Amino acid sequence: MIYKEIESVADEKVQENGVINILLIGNDSREDGEDGRSDAMILVSVSSKTGKILFTSLLRDIYVSIPGHDDNRLNAAYSIGGPELLMQTVEENFDIPVNRYVLVNFDAFAGVVDAVGGVDLDLTNDEVKWVNAYLNEYNLLHGQDIKTGYMDENAGGNLHLNGPQALAYTRNRKIGTDFGRTERQRKVINAVIEALPSALMTNGPEVIDEFCGHLTTNLTKSECYMLALQGWKLKLYERSSGSIPLEGTWGDMRARGMAVLDIDFDKNKAYLQENLYKSE
Repeated sequence: MIYKEIESVADEKVQENGVINILLIGNDSREDGEDGRSDAMILVSVSSKTGKILFTSLLRDIYVSIPGHDDNRLNAAYSIGGPELLMQTVEENFDIPVNRYVLVNFDAFAGVVDAVGGVDLDLTNDEVKWVNAYLNEYNLLHGQDIKTGYMDENAGGNLHLNGPQALAYTRNRKIGTDFGRTERQRKVINAVIEALPSALMTNGPEVIDEFCGHLTTNLTKSECYMLALQGWKLKLYERSSGSIPLEGTWGDMRARGMAVLDIDFDKNKAYLQENLYKSE
């Protein structure tokens, strides 16, 4: 695990009203040390008061105010100032506290999935076809046979995916819109939570070391290990997911020569407040 120097953060109040908000950032770099872009941004909100987890995808093309910089797409905040500026941008545009982040690149994402023994997902034949297609790049980068991990394209249904296959599934841009792609990302995260308890039962210490070892984060080491150890408990939490912007609260717009999403911030902030901090 790569830990940030976070003496000031370690003393902050991590939870507000019983809710901890962790920003999961998927970096599209292929190797450690590359900067990359924030290809996926998911706010993971865990409420110890209600026993619920909410996964909220934040679409990268949302046009936002970036503190200290020109307005831009949301994912530009990461390119400009890394996870810290992205966290600050989310906080200031959506009026919610975000004190922790977890950053994974392509290899780390695949490693996390493999650490829990793979995940079970429902795939259509068309999705299987595109998993195979996206595996090509992964296999070439890792010096493997081009067809390593290929699946039968007529075997759609409930399938067990390893790390590289799950990564390929989340990267699919050929089926549906960006909303559909973010939904696939949330499905994989949910499946990791499902798989974690069984993996811990089989080989707890090794799984925790492997799981946490793939993360770049400002979680303290003890916080990361505690979250992993509570995998069995998190599986019992009621889980729901969604994306920002909400349906009917956005429109396409061009700004500074870019195609962006112009969203109704008031409605989307109200959705987050209601779903993160409601008492029941």
